[in-house]
Amino acid sequence: MYEQDTIAAISSPPGTGAIALLRLSGMKAYTIAERVAPTLPLEPLPRTAYYVPVIDMDGQVDEAVVTLFSGPNSYTGEDVVEVSIHGSTYIQQRLLQAMLDAGARLALPGEFTQRAFLNKKLDLSQAEAVADLIASQSAAQHKLALHQLRGGFGQRIEALRQQLIDFSALIELELDFSEEDVQFAQRIELTALLDNLMDLCTELIDSFRYGNAIKQGIPVAILGAPNSGKSTLLNALLQEDRAIVSEVPGTTRDTVEEMLSIEGVLFRIIDTAGLRKTTDIVEKLGIERSYKKASESAIVILLGDGSMVSEGALRTEATMLSERLNNAVEVVPMMSKSDINGTSMNNGTLSISARTGEGLDQLKRVLLEHVRSMLNGPGDVVVTNARHVDALTKARSAMEDAKVAIDNGLSGELLAIDLRRAQQQLGEITGQITSDDLLGSIFGRFCIGK
Repeated sequence: MYEQDTIAAISSPPGTGAIALLRLSGMKAYTIAERVAPTLPLEPLPRTAYYVPVIDMDGQVDEAVVTLFSGPNSYTGEDVVEVSIHGSTYIQQRLLQAMLDAGARLALPGEFTQRAFLNKKLDLSQAEAVADLIASQSAAQHKLALHQLRGGFGQRIEALRQQLIDFSALIELELDFSEEDVQFAQRIELTALLDNLMDLCTELIDSFRYGNAIKQGIPVAILGAPNSGKSTLLNALLQEDRAIVSEVPGTTRDTVEEMLSIEGVLFRIIDTAGLRKTTDIVEKLGIERSYKKASESAIVILLGDGSMVSEGALRTEATMLSERLNNAVEVVPMMSKSDINGTSMNNGTLSISARTGEGLDQLKRVLLEHVRSMLNGPGDVVVTNARHVDALTKARSAMEDAKVAIDNGLSGELLAIDLRRAQQQLGEITGQITSDDLLGSIFGRFCIGK
């Protein structure tokens, strides 16, 4: 299919805009371009833009800028034509139909990027990074996706896999000379290699906590008693009245989530129901949900009313909350309403007035410091994809089995099986080893035209 079909699609977002972009890729891309833009030169130059009219069977459709890219020096590795036209949806659909009438077929979701992968212009981790780059909403998300698109992650994985392949080749060679009872692969060296590779896999797996948080937005839950100022704090951070603020306790019955970008890092700020003993069934459900959101967050801001609660009591409550969350979440105690009765903290506890804005900058610094502490663990490569974590975990497990086989003096056949398993899992990350189902799952999530 990939050697014969030429695909076409609208690559710009749906709707009306100033400019829209249509793409062709395949063996007949130039021929179809000449059909819809007959005034193109007989031998158009690649990577050159031509301003020409585009037509269909009913006449001229628009004036367009047509750019041609000759394979393999193109995004897909095939001949590619990009046509920029005015953004009318009528013009887009009419020209797309002209391309289909001229011999193209409509591209499947992600098929342009899939062809780039199949033609070895990208490895599979880079192809997935394309989708992350398109979806990026913050500087931090953009930076991670761009680094992966450049191949940093794929190169690290392929280097790990190649080291396993080199030793596996020696193990396989031993099997060919099994009658002579020789060892080409030194078990001490292989054990040291496996220890090193397992440590690297663990480092990459651990980096997912940071990478996934950046990709999805770092969740920050605001907890506290009713009327402690949680909704007011959310509104102050967002600089808009997003949550209802009332003097009536228990106003917030459900969680309210909003995205906030601080110095290029995206946070998901979650306002929760007030924590207190209650017989109200609906309010109880809201409180249970508050604790659930807290357990799923990276940071919990425990807010105490500075006009009613002592700093010591708030710190004790923060310790108890942290224990309830198995010490897996950072709990930040914070006194609210510092503008009332001159409330101020002397022992390092954050103090804030959501009404005046006092302390907001300090809170933002605390949130950013937490992000930086998350980054202290991973190196220059950060994992952002759950599929990659699963493959790395399985590869590490296979290497652990291989190490056990060495320690117990098991045969080379069993050791070779474990090493092949590890190689396969690493190969699935970069696409060296793939199945059609895996490719369909990955590229099916892309938009048509990418």
